[in-house]
Amino acid sequence: MNIDEAINEFKRLLEIMLRLRKECPWDRAQTNETLRTMTIEEVYELSEAILENDDKKIKEELGDIMLHLMFYSIIADEKDSFDITEVLKVLNEKLIRRHPHIFSDVIVNNANEVKQNWEKIKLDEGKKSVLEGVPPHLPSMVKAYRLQEKAKGVGFDWENINQVYDKLSEEISELHHAINSANQQNIEEELGDVFFALINYSRFLNINPDDALEKANKKFIYRFKYIEQKANDNGSKINNLSLEEMDKLWNEAKKKIIE
Repeated sequence: MNIDEAINEFKRLLEIMLRLRKECPWDRAQTNETLRTMTIEEVYELSEAILENDDKKIKEELGDIMLHLMFYSIIADEKDSFDITEVLKVLNEKLIRRHPHIFSDVIVNNANEVKQNWEKIKLDEGKKSVLEGVPPHLPSMVKAYRLQEKAKGVGFDWENINQVYDKLSEEISELHHAINSANQQNIEEELGDVFFALINYSRFLNINPDDALEKANKKFIYRFKYIEQKANDNGSKINNLSLEEMDKLWNEAKKKIIE
């Protein structure tokens, strides 16, 4: 990386954004509130590019997110709240403070110890709970994964993957008992426990459950559309096919590579 070139491009972006904020009607009209949903969309688009392993698209989406970060900072500067310099300063100081094994004399032996030390430092900074770092409005699957990671950061975790599998099996068994009891509230609770245990199991497998589910979604979409297309090619519609016919086409789709 050429640091001087990066600094120049960052400066150029700031100059462009400041000009747009003054001269472009659309840019002038934006607020934190109007940008919020668009920022969320950009993050999801970045996530999609990452799952597709598309470096060109990742680069483009990172640029869009950078644009939003600059936008928020300029809006804050207009309100005399803070500016991009302060954003970067706070970030730099936090990174140094939370990496004493790099910038001080603390010794760590592996990445897990780094994470544990990170959580201890956050508590020393005044956090009341290690779970405070998990936003309450995250999607439930992502939230469960992050809660488990946070707990692991202070040593609250299973010792090995066999224990996690046993816990998952136990939760599935409890779900079956709840289903037999026909108590809908109990069934919902036990199903939630199964999901939580399964996410925990995926964590021990070093697999992000949200990524795994999204890839499964993509497979389902591809295979289902394959059935629809085959039905159309034969002058029919998917709802006119029997279950056996759909299942046969589904198995055909499974043998093909997702485009």
